[in-house]
Amino acid sequence: MLSVAHAPIVDPRSGRTLAQVMGWYDWRRQEAAFVSDVALASHGRLRFDVVDRVEIDEFAPLVDGFRYDAQGYLGCWQRRSGFHTPEGVDYHALLADVRAVERVNSGEIDEVWLFGFPYAGYYESMMVGPGAFWCNAPPLPDGGARLTLPRCGRRFVVMGFSYEREVGCMLENLGHRAESIMSHVYRDHRGGNNVWDHFTRYELLTPGRASCGNVHFAPNSTHDYDWGNSLEILSDCDDWLAFPTLAGRRRSVTCADWGSGDMRAHHLWWFERMPHAEGETDEILNNWWSYIGDPNTVT
Repeated sequence: MLSVAHAPIVDPRSGRTLAQVMGWYDWRRQEAAFVSDVALASHGRLRFDVVDRVEIDEFAPLVDGFRYDAQGYLGCWQRRSGFHTPEGVDYHALLADVRAVERVNSGEIDEVWLFGFPYAGYYESMMVGPGAFWCNAPPLPDGGARLTLPRCGRRFVVMGFSYEREVGCMLENLGHRAESIMSHVYRDHRGGNNVWDHFTRYELLTPGRASCGNVHFAPNSTHDYDWGNSLEILSDCDDWLAFPTLAGRRRSVTCADWGSGDMRAHHLWWFERMPHAEGETDEILNNWWSYIGDPNTVT
């Protein structure tokens, strides 16, 4: 992985960056905690190795060429208004600056992580390259519409993280990436053959048949982000630890099972139940982390 942090110095006298002045998180510590969490929750199936880090003393370039300066950004933050639109980052310029495509093509890296500030304009995740598909954001096709990037030989994902927010939010970004990729893997499967649909069932949507839910909905959630619901229901969530064997065993669960409302705890609980076994079922790998970690495995 290549980690790229937009960490502008906003106090020249002390040399303090925006995150330090604002009391936000250290992006390097966020990165380390995220890598550790994913390795643990995936049962060792997905181990990220960050081979290079680039810290940039600038605000990220936005799609129309605009860049904040320290005074302008801090003024918007204090007012909580006036942020620039369009707010999307210029992925072409950003990836070109760090030679991301060239490094992917050479095999040096296979993924890019962006760390930045609120309104940096990052998507939570985005796929780049030949045959790129929706990954919680529109794909950036091979070469891009502006053709400012070299021809990309394979797909890769660009993650976007905020160092204003804690590691649970980073896991949420990965969760939405997983949802997008696994929905694509199972796109041609219907009914009982769509194992992904089974995995993501929750009580509100499928009464009496709750499973593991999704990133926003725990098995008993009644609305988005309702990870602290104490409602007791039946779920087959533990069956997934033995996938591809699904015996249909159900037990009573409440939010106490996944951290009583803690975002990070819920997401780790959800990831731990994601299939991670050897072999295939209906020509789909039993180890879903293969797809989530490497979109080139998705046919």
